[in-house]
Amino acid sequence: MRAEAQNNVEAIEKSLALLRQRMDWETAGHRLEEFNAMTEDPELWNDPDRAQKLMRDRQSLVDAMDRYKGMAQELSDNIELIELGEAEGDEEVIAEAERSLKDLRQRAAAAEIEALLDGEADANDTYLEINAGAGGTESCDWANMLARMYVRWAEKKGYKVELQSISEGDEAGIKSAAYRISGHNAYGWLKSESGVHRLVRISPYDSAARRHTSFSSVWVYPVVDDNIEIDINPSDIRVDTFRSSGAGGQHVNTTDSAVRMTHIPTGIVVTSSEKSQHQNRDIAMKALKSRLYQQELDRRNAAINEAHENKGEAGWGNQIRSYVLQPYQMVKDLRTGHETSDTQGVLDGDLDALMAATLALDVTGKSRAEAEAQAGG
Repeated sequence: MRAEAQNNVEAIEKSLALLRQRMDWETAGHRLEEFNAMTEDPELWNDPDRAQKLMRDRQSLVDAMDRYKGMAQELSDNIELIELGEAEGDEEVIAEAERSLKDLRQRAAAAEIEALLDGEADANDTYLEINAGAGGTESCDWANMLARMYVRWAEKKGYKVELQSISEGDEAGIKSAAYRISGHNAYGWLKSESGVHRLVRISPYDSAARRHTSFSSVWVYPVVDDNIEIDINPSDIRVDTFRSSGAGGQHVNTTDSAVRMTHIPTGIVVTSSEKSQHQNRDIAMKALKSRLYQQELDRRNAAINEAHENKGEAGWGNQIRSYVLQPYQMVKDLRTGHETSDTQGVLDGDLDALMAATLALDVTGKSRAEAEAQAGG
């Protein structure tokens, strides 16, 4: 087998081994039998919510098992075709099988990442908040660049992006912005982006063309769906109205329609600045519930909790990723070591590889290489 085909086979085998590990293949058949037995219970639909969840969980397991078995069979078939082609000297058969292996490698890698998005809220829509760090205009411009990057990433995914609030910078860029991003696995993909992002570049705002370092923080938390109940005591909430900021002109919003909602026990603050105060109250309440739900997720998951607690001030020592534009070009994630020289591509929304590297970290903190070694063993 030629070197490229052998490399593809090895990569596919690693992805399939991690898929087996992720779904706990040794018990998957037994779990499916249990699901099937529960679906035959005539009293199941007396509780529609429980029944629907059970059916979703069963179908998810069936899909995962079928996908794994299908790709494993496809791998075996193409290896046999290559061996057959080599034995008979049929270059056309070999080339076709090699093309199939290349395609299968991409699909297996994508399936591996999708399998990692199995957290309680991973499938949900998400809120994304961006805040400029210390540094005035430089940091505000960097926050605006990050907002553009994430919007472009979301649009490439086919997600719906809604701007919920924004605070413009004094001279350029933004001080803060909040978005709702809607689509399957939006939170699962974006959850690894929470933290401080560092930019190094020659400042376009410095007449001496000196190199500047800027920081902005990103915070991601899931939209709470109707199946998750969050009880909030009305006496724990303070609601303030204020005038929405805008670009000015004859259509500027001159009413106190924007809403700032503060959850007194936790100090959580959310804002919304649509045209309708009633709409803003509804949006702010949903965002508040999502923030409180995120707190609960953090309590359950020590790794996520530690990451949020260590996020701290948007400055030195707290960053998760560096974006260097001068004197060389490189984006490097400090948690995984994954890096790329395609800085413009990243800033234009090509984030999947960086996100995937973080998602591939084992929940125990092991690197991808360690997880692969364990799966292979």
